[in-house]
Amino acid sequence: MMPISTRNLSPLPGVKELRRLMQSLAVLDAILSPDWEDRYYSFDGHWSQNEQLGSMRNGSGDFLFELFNPYGCFLKGFAHESVMSPYRTEPPRLWPGLFDDVPLEFKPCLDEPAFAIEDTTFCAWCQTTDSKWLRGSIDFPEGSDPDGSIELLKIFDHQPNTYQQWAQDYYECPVDINAIRQIYQHLPLTPTLIQQLNPVLSIADLFEDLHEIGYPVAKVV
Repeated sequence: MMPISTRNLSPLPGVKELRRLMQSLAVLDAILSPDWEDRYYSFDGHWSQNEQLGSMRNGSGDFLFELFNPYGCFLKGFAHESVMSPYRTEPPRLWPGLFDDVPLEFKPCLDEPAFAIEDTTFCAWCQTTDSKWLRGSIDFPEGSDPDGSIELLKIFDHQPNTYQQWAQDYYECPVDINAIRQIYQHLPLTPTLIQQLNPVLSIADLFEDLHEIGYPVAKVV
């Protein structure tokens, strides 16, 4: 099976599924890394009125943003070492076609300072009326991953073991696959579930994170 990339967007989850997956990834990172600065994935369920924002930062210059709103989802990423980096030229120049055909409803994203649009190597979008993800008309250069999208989008295959393999490498500790599966299913968080991933953490410790992410918590009986 071909990996997810801007040249193969069909395996990318739909808007609702991607939103839920981003919440799951943000919760997992919040449990495994209480220090926000060390996390890869985050999710702001209150980015603005009727908008939520998922993001990824790897600490090495690569990042990804996903804006969810009533129109659908706008996704943009930046892989700083990719051959389609705007910094391949002097002065920097975005790869032609990246933002071709961006729907009117997502045009404001191109002017959002937080998204650092000047630092973009790939972009895609999916409106609620679309049957698939779309991108601009791009003449890709040679290479297996010219815009870095394979590397940055591979986590979205919705396979718990993909996250487990990544997390164990990044956090350098065992990560319980059953706990990952439950959070991928959006099962409410319980003290037991949290402790399967981080024995020294409590729900109280995660209160602010869970409120921001919008992830369900089991009721205390």
